[in-house]
Amino acid sequence: MDANGPIPRALPDAEAWLAEPRKRVLLFGMSGLGKTHLSNMLRSTGRWFHYSIDYRIGTRYMGEHIVDNFKREAMRTPFLAELLLTDSIYIASNLTFHNLTPLSTYLGKPGDPAKGGLPFEEYLRRQEQHRRAEISALCDTGHFIQRAEDLYGYPNFVCDTGGSICEVVDPANSADPVLSHLSDHTLMIWLQGTEAHTADLIRRFDADPKPMYYEPGFLRAAWQAYGTETGQSPDRVDPDAFVRWAFARALAHRQPRYAAIAENWGLTIPADTVIGIQDAAGFEQVIAAALAA
Repeated sequence: MDANGPIPRALPDAEAWLAEPRKRVLLFGMSGLGKTHLSNMLRSTGRWFHYSIDYRIGTRYMGEHIVDNFKREAMRTPFLAELLLTDSIYIASNLTFHNLTPLSTYLGKPGDPAKGGLPFEEYLRRQEQHRRAEISALCDTGHFIQRAEDLYGYPNFVCDTGGSICEVVDPANSADPVLSHLSDHTLMIWLQGTEAHTADLIRRFDADPKPMYYEPGFLRAAWQAYGTETGQSPDRVDPDAFVRWAFARALAHRQPRYAAIAENWGLTIPADTVIGIQDAAGFEQVIAAALAA
């Protein structure tokens, strides 16, 4: 609760949930816990529309930034530059639900340019672009619910969010515009991981460190702390080393935020509970059990 008063929670009971002919859910939590797997499974039934926030970010809101970055790199090569300037070639992003690499490549990592790093201020600029894009994509949820039913006849809807949703909202604010919109349109479900899930995710990230979005205050503090700890100047930082160092700290930073969203705005389901779900009926029953608990 904050100065704006109690946060609204309008969760259905289990019977009402199961009887609802138009089920609308939103899945959130850290990466690797099954959000996209569940969404793909539901979509495969032919009765659920899958709305991917990351896909929407990378196509509608950051697509031009991504393609311009490709073109900027191509212009450094005389052969490609001449073809671009004469409209002889076309450069586009092939971002899909299953391949978000163009988006993560654009976000990049800060540090030594010789190792593929971005100057920190440019990195912050791209992070801010992502923040605005993520908020916009989340607030498009209601539009896509209506669009999915009006255009395609889908009665059910699943919103598959990115791990950074908790970084662009204030779960303690009853007037938070993003969470207000999402809770008005969906049942928000936190897939809650365990310490073992976190450790496994960190191991996988260490093996293949990927760009990601960080809350600005956390990011600036982490960048300063890493420089102090290593004694490296910003243009000498190994980009992969920094994001590996920051990743576990970022997960710890996000956990209480996820918990607050679930407590104030939605529902918590342990991630282990959804492992092995094979069909929509199984998914609906898990949610009913959580509502009844």
